[in-house]
Amino acid sequence: MQQVEKKRKSENKIIPFIPEGDFYFTKGVEAFQKRKFDIAEKWLKKAMEAKPFEPLYACQLSVVYTETGSYHKANQLLTNVLQASEYADCYYLIANNYAHLGLLNDARKHANIYLEKEPDGDFTEEANTLLELIDIDEDDMDEDNWDLEEEDDLLIYQETIFYHMENKEWEQALPLIEDMMLIFPEHRTAVHEHAYALFFTGEEERAVEIEQQANSEDPDNLYSHTNLALFYHQLGEEEKARHHINVLQNVYPIHEQQKLRIAVTLAKTGHYMEAYQRFRPLMKNQMKSHLSYFQWYSIASYRVGEPSKALSLWEEGCKRHPKLSKEEGPWKMI
Repeated sequence: MQQVEKKRKSENKIIPFIPEGDFYFTKGVEAFQKRKFDIAEKWLKKAMEAKPFEPLYACQLSVVYTETGSYHKANQLLTNVLQASEYADCYYLIANNYAHLGLLNDARKHANIYLEKEPDGDFTEEANTLLELIDIDEDDMDEDNWDLEEEDDLLIYQETIFYHMENKEWEQALPLIEDMMLIFPEHRTAVHEHAYALFFTGEEERAVEIEQQANSEDPDNLYSHTNLALFYHQLGEEEKARHHINVLQNVYPIHEQQKLRIAVTLAKTGHYMEAYQRFRPLMKNQMKSHLSYFQWYSIASYRVGEPSKALSLWEEGCKRHPKLSKEEGPWKMI
């Protein structure tokens, strides 16, 4: 009788299922293949928590970031892997990201390192193709007019700062902007990024002073007007903001990035219909890495009576930029 009772107790025991890294990794790859990048990121992060020293998991997560245009974030992850191991695939993946960023010297360097380490590796064909494309691209450039190494350094700063600014990581952006201002004093846009980051770290007065000075020196500067319009709006000084908004309403730049800056500024200052009209003609294929495009285009769309468009933009933005999912949707911001 005792033996039967023991058997029953044994059969009633539930053995908990504790997923290991491979399970999470498989789920992450499945989500990635369905292009559900936000879900893929969550699963792959769980895989990395389960097996923090498995380089394959980090590499796959970097590919997710590459697909969503977060090239700097991808390379940061891959660099961390290389610091802990000699996982050669990282070199090709880094090279690919640098190529996307236009940093051709760095792309070539890492592609060659990969080929040295893995002459018959999984990415050998891709690495050789990448090097051929880099050579073709550079043949088209006038090397007498460009210092490629200096240009690469500037682009690295710009891309890194852009990533932090888009993600509202002001404390990380500020020291990089200050370094760039010292190294590349001729790059005047950094002054405006500096003021913007200062404003949102609590130094509103200093930020306004910087932009007022810049605006007095160059009254036609677009970045001064976008910053001052937003600064004064945030400070509740609507009459002062109105002056700069009026200027922006009469400016139609050629470059997509400047067009986006005006559209976002108009949306942030409550001019939703005008913002919506500025967002519509933007070339979407150039906006994929801009979290602000999806966020504020979605908000403007919702405010002008286009809820389905707003939802579509928000969902795509969350897939490409998982951090956006932590923000309130446009329907909650009324």
